[in-house]
Amino acid sequence: MCLEEDLEGLYSSSSTASAYFTFPSSFFFTLDTLLRSTESHLLFDPSSSWFMSSKEKPTLGGTRIKTRKRNIAAPLDPAAFSDAVVQIYLDNAGDLELVAKSIESTDLNFSRYGDIFFEVVFIGRRTQPGTVKPDEGERHPYSVIDCEPKREAILPSVVYIQKILRRRPSLIKNLENVTRRFLQSLELFEENERKKLAIFTALAFSQKLSGLPPETVFQPLLKDNLVAKGIVLTFVTDFFKEYLVENSLEDLISILRRGKMEDNLLDFLPPVRRTAESFAEHFTKEGLTDLVEYHSKKMFEVKLKEIKTVLTSKVTEESSVDEVIETVKQLVKDAKLPEIEVVRVVWDGLMDAVQWSGKNQQQNANSVLRQVKAWAPLLNTVCSSGKLELELMYKVQMQCYEDAKLMKVFPEVVRSLYDLDVLAEDTILHWFRKGTNTKGRQTFVKSLEPFVNWLEEAEEEE
Repeated sequence: MCLEEDLEGLYSSSSTASAYFTFPSSFFFTLDTLLRSTESHLLFDPSSSWFMSSKEKPTLGGTRIKTRKRNIAAPLDPAAFSDAVVQIYLDNAGDLELVAKSIESTDLNFSRYGDIFFEVVFIGRRTQPGTVKPDEGERHPYSVIDCEPKREAILPSVVYIQKILRRRPSLIKNLENVTRRFLQSLELFEENERKKLAIFTALAFSQKLSGLPPETVFQPLLKDNLVAKGIVLTFVTDFFKEYLVENSLEDLISILRRGKMEDNLLDFLPPVRRTAESFAEHFTKEGLTDLVEYHSKKMFEVKLKEIKTVLTSKVTEESSVDEVIETVKQLVKDAKLPEIEVVRVVWDGLMDAVQWSGKNQQQNANSVLRQVKAWAPLLNTVCSSGKLELELMYKVQMQCYEDAKLMKVFPEVVRSLYDLDVLAEDTILHWFRKGTNTKGRQTFVKSLEPFVNWLEEAEEEE
């Protein structure tokens, strides 16, 4: 029986229904064709009911939202990771070239266990929490700590780490973390082990190993307990000696500068020995005389800068001349500076306190002359001999030569210093006839000639 006959029979059974529902023939043809198709038979099973059961709940139509699958994290198992890396060392009998290749091909989670990896490199096994001792489990005997304390034994480990970092640059931060932690815990290592770490660190800088910026090495060392026990001094001594085998002192100073230690080398010494004399004694005994000379020069410059800063500050604050003289005397005594350096730094300090007026040459000249007049007693104190007076003349010469605005004021300054009894006649004549500083000399000699002629005439009259 066709669908059209079924529907007509259904609605013809009721007069009311037939009055309201009339189906055109085209409707039955279209519906019948649809239901006879293959897809329609799949959608409408003849055995199933045409109408929804009253027990079934309606569902909302629309776009289905896909739910995200949860990323199931791998269990945190640092011991298993450590065991795997140790096994790689053992399988390759400590051949670091083969170990590096094996590590490159492995799928171990280095991003999570990078610190543990470097613990295995340095110690031979991951360390117990809060210590530098290997944890339980098998340990390989090819670590940095197990090497002999010699550069030829430790250098392969440095090269090996460099290869690892080139292939896995994300581990650079882990190397920095582990190195900092070990250096902060030097007291937990044996003396021989500390020496190996010092040699490794020196070779790392010599080979420009990535992941070890100087501040990572030097700053963690400055723990009070490590410094007080002398552990830090021993460590840096081994470091300096090893690094200078193939590098210059300038290279070492560059590292110290980047590590913010160039001006603070005394901080490596225990507080009870923190003097320039102890520094010189210790490193001279260790054969590092170049470092001693550098440090002496650096300390000298620091002291000069300190005196100059204090002097300029007091002059600017308009302290009394007597107060400034006493301050300078005390600073010079404490610093043990040569007298000739005192003359130089006093003149520089006075000039730094001058309020310069830009392009106005006359005002600048007047400012210099006022400063000379006001502080003549101080200059007279530090210029206690003809040699020191001559040095002051050279300083005046350089001041006027380096500042074009002061070129013409040179003879006036010399004349003023003479009138104030700071410079003697013999000193001026010696400079005029035999002065050795050539910078601007011809110009200054010519400008000073009238005054010199006057001095010579006065000398003849006497």
